[in-house]
Amino acid sequence: MRLSQMLFVTLREDPAEAEIPSHKLLLRAGYIRRIGSGIYAYLPLMWRVLKKISQIVREEMDATGAQECLLPQLQPSDLWKESGRWDTYTKAEGIMFALIDRQERQLGLGPTHEEVITAIARDTVRSYRQLPLNLYQIQSKFRDEIRPRFGLMRGREFIMKDAYSFDAGEESLKKSYRDMDIAYRNILDRCGLAYTAVEADSGAIGGSASQEFMVLADAGEDEVLYTEDGKYAANVEKAISLPPDIEASPFTSYEKRETPGTETIEKLCDFLKCSPTAVVKNVLYETIYDNGTTVLVLVSIRGDRDVNEVKLQNEVAKLAPQYDANVVISLSVPDEKAQKKWASKPLPLGYIAPDLSDDYIETSKDIAPKFLRFVDKTAVDLTNFVTGANESGYHVVGANWGKEFKLPKLVVDVRKAIAGDRAVHDESQTLQSARGIEVGHIFQLGTKYSQAMGATYTNEEGEEKPISMGCYGFGVSRLAQAAVEQSYDKDGIIWPVSIAPYQAIVIIPNISDTEKVEIAQKLYRDLNKAGVETMLDDRDERAGVKFKDADLIGIPYRIVTGRSLAKGKVEVVDRANKESQEIPLDEIVSTLKQWISEAI
Repeated sequence: MRLSQMLFVTLREDPAEAEIPSHKLLLRAGYIRRIGSGIYAYLPLMWRVLKKISQIVREEMDATGAQECLLPQLQPSDLWKESGRWDTYTKAEGIMFALIDRQERQLGLGPTHEEVITAIARDTVRSYRQLPLNLYQIQSKFRDEIRPRFGLMRGREFIMKDAYSFDAGEESLKKSYRDMDIAYRNILDRCGLAYTAVEADSGAIGGSASQEFMVLADAGEDEVLYTEDGKYAANVEKAISLPPDIEASPFTSYEKRETPGTETIEKLCDFLKCSPTAVVKNVLYETIYDNGTTVLVLVSIRGDRDVNEVKLQNEVAKLAPQYDANVVISLSVPDEKAQKKWASKPLPLGYIAPDLSDDYIETSKDIAPKFLRFVDKTAVDLTNFVTGANESGYHVVGANWGKEFKLPKLVVDVRKAIAGDRAVHDESQTLQSARGIEVGHIFQLGTKYSQAMGATYTNEEGEEKPISMGCYGFGVSRLAQAAVEQSYDKDGIIWPVSIAPYQAIVIIPNISDTEKVEIAQKLYRDLNKAGVETMLDDRDERAGVKFKDADLIGIPYRIVTGRSLAKGKVEVVDRANKESQEIPLDEIVSTLKQWISEAI
């Protein structure tokens, strides 16, 4: 492609809308343009990148025996109601674009396709002889993000590969899951990215097990906790660890003490001269279910630990049937405005005890009359502990479960693991922290959707069984930006060779020099003919502008038909390390082909 004929506009200043380096660079380099909030156009350079990533994805998926298809983006609500996820995605998660057509039918723009693909399996799969089966597609998805940001990282329309496996039983499902794990690692290796695979929370997709693939980058939205021995890695939402050892309580008898101005654990421990590991703190949450019921949740946890709200929401979601509900709409620490809706009297915030009276809850048909009480495992074994006295300015010391306080029946792990904690698999290993960008997520769904939607097969004994399912998502457009976030410098993007829009760019420093123009054009033709994807910068611009643009757009190899032509050579600059060398004209094609072959 000749730059003089290409839609190519670069910016010298960072756009005001962009917050992270990759977003700024993709806009400045003319790869994308913002059309609306969370909506971007992929311009010619970016489209080439996306096609290359998609091709790598296709090749690796096809290698597993998966079959490509294309599913409708417009989905009837009836299917989502069958699975029980319509309210989850339109109310709880709130990420589905829902609409009503002229016949008053509810529809949604597909954020994912479990329901559609399960309906297809229900209609087409009859026997175990048709299994295993894996279908995948690459298409645009739509999600109504509350706060679209970071360009393609969290947009409202994006390109995704999603695959769905169908198996006769759990063992076959595990094999399909392992196949996808290998395929994803191959994709990321071929794209030239540093990544890690981590245990993850299944979220609204559900299922028994899931794993995320994180491209490591400082601007990553997710925190990853891992051990240096390589045997453990998890998203912080899912991570587990061993907490620090308990320090013995200095109190041996139970008493109530005045503790003014000690609303925080730090202030309390300074005042009482005790360790936070000897404190039971009690954190209040407000949960709203899809049927409009509000439930007040009280979590008792060790004083030096924080609540992992994703883990807590999962525990609260399990209890939805108890309140005649299906899903959790929201979980939050109630502010003053929220408290006024249900609190019958002012709460002793900062001084709450595990036995906070249910009388604090106003009687109402939409509000559960009793606190839902959880105790985290870290607090169960504490003795002679310190906790609130349900009176502002007072705590109790020397308290014990089964004596002064009744241990809640619901004992759970809702503790947030943090860097520095000891690893569960090896106490000598401590958790380290890194930032990551999620580009892939694989799930073992089991029979969650097949049972709900009646997708069955007949086994060898003639018995009808629900199909075991897995689903596997991969963000194609997100990966493109993640690659930039992982690899750039002060001058611009540094694309991995395998997914760069072009592999080389020939620059003519002075287009008025006819001889050099002819040599550059011949190089351009010869390289493309030899399979080296090459651009030609034949614009009527200063050499410095051309060099800056070449660095900004990140083409791996820059070939300059400049002064070295007098010696029968051209200058070649490697974008990744900026190393420059002069190569004879008759060796340039073979040299670049070798470099590219080695790089990909």
